[in-house]
Amino acid sequence: MANEKVWHDVDQYLNGKLVGAHDVFEEVLKENEKAGLPAIDVSPTQGKFLHLLAKIKGAKRILEIGTLGGYSTIWLARALPSDGKLVTLEVNKKHAEVAQGNVKRAHIDHLVEIIVGSALETLPLLKEKGESFDLIFIDADKPNNPHYLKWALQLSKKGTVIIGDNVVREGRVIEEDSEDESVKGIREFINLLSGEKQVDATALQTVGSKGYDGLVFGIVG
Repeated sequence: MANEKVWHDVDQYLNGKLVGAHDVFEEVLKENEKAGLPAIDVSPTQGKFLHLLAKIKGAKRILEIGTLGGYSTIWLARALPSDGKLVTLEVNKKHAEVAQGNVKRAHIDHLVEIIVGSALETLPLLKEKGESFDLIFIDADKPNNPHYLKWALQLSKKGTVIIGDNVVREGRVIEEDSEDESVKGIREFINLLSGEKQVDATALQTVGSKGYDGLVFGIVG
């Protein structure tokens, strides 16, 4: 518990020094809470990190698998140029409606397309349309992460950045015999990445206000 307090306090310090106050993000979290959405958004420092990764990449087209209330959507979309586009997939209609209001509140709704439905049904439609993306952020139900990775690769091109969230699960990712479906999904996801010759990948463990977890990063070669 002492460690968790330190992680939280350090996050607060870094938020104040490096992320800064962004009223729209505070409003987004309040709207999410008001609507009863689970508080599983990325933290402000993680959101800013995603934003910077998209900027470093020079991404013009971003795919997000798992919208929730649009918190990470807004961070990513704010990194896009004026002619860029972010497509985000959300299975829950209520969550998508909240997210739509939030992206409008952030004045980036012209850059964002929210597609409602199971991602395993909407991803093939993107492929049929010949879509490809510069950056893909996977942050949805973890048991399906292996399937999301397979589709992400089909929607990628050389140089596409693929990011997977919540891959450490408070250290439970190393439990080979885990019965937790999320842990099993993440382990299969990482196993697929480790055997995927066209992706150069790594992972980082993270601590902070969201606890102990981690991110996977890969670049399609």
